[in-house]
Amino acid sequence: QVQLVESGGGLVQAGGSLRLSCAASGRTFSSYAMGWFRQAPGKERDFVAAISRNSGITYYADSVKGRFTISRDNAKNTVYLQMNSLKPEDTAVYYCAADFHVSRLRNEYEYWGQGTQVTVSL
Repeated sequence: QVQLVESGGGLVQAGGSLRLSCAASGRTFSSYAMGWFRQAPGKERDFVAAISRNSGITYYADSVKGRFTISRDNAKNTVYLQMNSLKPEDTAVYYCAADFHVSRLRNEYEYWGQGTQVTVSL
C-alpha cells in the first residue's frame, strides 16, 4: 500500500496562488495514478484533477481548467497541484488520492491522504 501526506494549504486572497504537495511513501510511487479532490463544508468530495503514472494523461474538473495544474515528480515521490487565480469558491479541504488507474471518479481511488485546508478570502 501507499501512504499519502498533503501539505501547502493555507489562507490566500482571491486571485492569489498556492501549490499543494502530496508526498507518498510505501510501494513504488510510479505504479500509481494520482488524483486531487476537494470537499467544502456540507458538500461531497469532488474531483479536481488527476494524472497518470507517467504524466501522459491529465484530467481536470471544468471549474479549475486553465487555473490549476497537476504534475508529478516520480523521483521525489510527490504529486503537485499548482493553483492560480484562486476564487473563494475554491475554499475546501484538498485531498490527494492514489490508485493504479487514472480516473475522475472518487470511488475508484483506494488510498487517500488526510487533507489540507485551502481558504480563499475576498
